[in-house]
Amino acid sequence: MNLNQWFDKGMTSEDYIKGMTVHKENTVTIRTGFSVPEDDIEVLKQLGGHSLRVIAITEDWCGDAMLNIPILLKVAEEANIEVRMILRDENLELMDQYLTNGTSRAIPIFIFIDRDGNEKLVWGPRAPMVKKIVDDERAKLPPKDHELFPEKQKEMIQRLTSQYNKDEQVWQEVYESLKTSLVQSVLM
Repeated sequence: MNLNQWFDKGMTSEDYIKGMTVHKENTVTIRTGFSVPEDDIEVLKQLGGHSLRVIAITEDWCGDAMLNIPILLKVAEEANIEVRMILRDENLELMDQYLTNGTSRAIPIFIFIDRDGNEKLVWGPRAPMVKKIVDDERAKLPPKDHELFPEKQKEMIQRLTSQYNKDEQVWQEVYESLKTSLVQSVLM
């Protein structure tokens, strides 16, 4: 399938959020709490003139999706970008075209396309600062074969989920990374 067909296959963000079972409340909290800075609205409106659309490869159990999807939706709203959600686990044919580091099915992945279905930008799964936060947390974990690894990994995920849900600086970092990538790829 081409990217236009994948876009057409995707569900609306409303349907995606309505069907969420894991991080719905957190996603809604971030979407409600985050606002695009007033100074950036004009830049985002300029993006709207480029007839962009975005395919978001995601799953509702993913903490990075919980953080990034609501910020994407706020950007899309201001930039008049239509968004469609594709569930990763049901669409590995698409996911496997967008592996992180050529090996990992990390999500979310945002594929920005023009009206003809040409890829303009791929963003994800994390903003650089968020990647550093996760890498620093992972460095504290015991080896995977250690008896405490499952427990410590669960605790790490709980800490990250809480930080993603409450830390407005993290939201801003995601926003800045997404906005900068879009501006550089589309407006320059």
